[in-house]
Amino acid sequence: MKFRSKHAVLSLFVAAALGGVVLAEDAAAQSRGSKKSQGAEQLYPQATRKEPATTSSRKAGKNLQKMLDAFNEEDYAQARSLADQILATEGTNDYDRALAAQVAAQAAYSEDDSAAAKAYLEQVLQYNGLDNNGHYQSMLMLAQLHLADDEVDQGLAVLDRYLSETQSSKPQDLVLKGQALYQAERYQEAIPVLKQAVESPEARDNWVQLLMACYVESGQHGEAIALAERLVAKNPGDKKAQTNLATVYAQAERMDKAAEVLEKLRAAGQLSEEREYRQLYVTYANMEGREKDVIAVINEGLQKGLLKPDYQTYLALAQSYYYSEQIPQAIENWQKAAPLSKDGETYLNLARVLYQEGRVPEAKQAAQQALAKGVRKPEDARKIINLK
Repeated sequence: MKFRSKHAVLSLFVAAALGGVVLAEDAAAQSRGSKKSQGAEQLYPQATRKEPATTSSRKAGKNLQKMLDAFNEEDYAQARSLADQILATEGTNDYDRALAAQVAAQAAYSEDDSAAAKAYLEQVLQYNGLDNNGHYQSMLMLAQLHLADDEVDQGLAVLDRYLSETQSSKPQDLVLKGQALYQAERYQEAIPVLKQAVESPEARDNWVQLLMACYVESGQHGEAIALAERLVAKNPGDKKAQTNLATVYAQAERMDKAAEVLEKLRAAGQLSEEREYRQLYVTYANMEGREKDVIAVINEGLQKGLLKPDYQTYLALAQSYYYSEQIPQAIENWQKAAPLSKDGETYLNLARVLYQEGRVPEAKQAAQQALAKGVRKPEDARKIINLK
């Protein structure tokens, strides 16, 4: 009686390890030119790139200011229109064009036009006219947009370039690389990158959860459990950390430990969501001789209105009643599950049990319904229908 998905862990604790896309350095700051840049914090002191002069040309000066004013007033369409004019004007320099492309990218992003934002950011890098802060934050934004659009190879290529040229070891940058490798299902490569990030003083719990997921996917369950236990020890009142720990135990086939964690939450009245009740009864369903616990958890969840009376719930109840030799209750729940099934297999199982119990007319009726919904072996249903 197995219900557990091998990848169930992912839906439980792999959330976005980072926030939203990081916008490049404020374009207005860039527009004030090299004097401003010299006084700004250098975000990339180890960068291999030599910063260009960041001074606008007379040809673009007024239009640059109009573009920035439009952007700051959140008139993104106008900002993009003016940026396009600057990009098309002869006599503007690389700084003018890079700044225009940067503003246009941020305007496009604000309008949820990811494709245009990426195209503009490519132009920022092509013109190579911004200071290191603006240039590399634009590169980082481009990598993030690729990853957000599931363009993992492109995102990783840009991100690798960013890390190589900036020589950054910032934990946030390492986590982004780890997240990208996770998206690419390159879990073993992600692990050392994420370990470096989570060992920093700035480490966040969701970074640890991402590393945990990589351990699970690469079959390193001991390491995943150690991390999950670390999070629980750090935040003993955090229900999410507890349910994550139970999930990791289950992935490591330690169902008894998983059930123990979840039962403590249940006893404390902390199970308050459908997925939590489902996680507990599925855990019991994967343990020998725990059918009565499955029944108790499901019935409690139904009574509280937290579990939906759906196909999976009724099926789990039917199977648990059957294997605990409570046949009438099993039949009752198979009768509820069968109409909700996508095919006729549940009706066929119901027909077999009804026949075993001597309820032949009902068995024949269930077999007819099985045929009507479709089964893998229709001859099995016909045998029951043709019984004398």
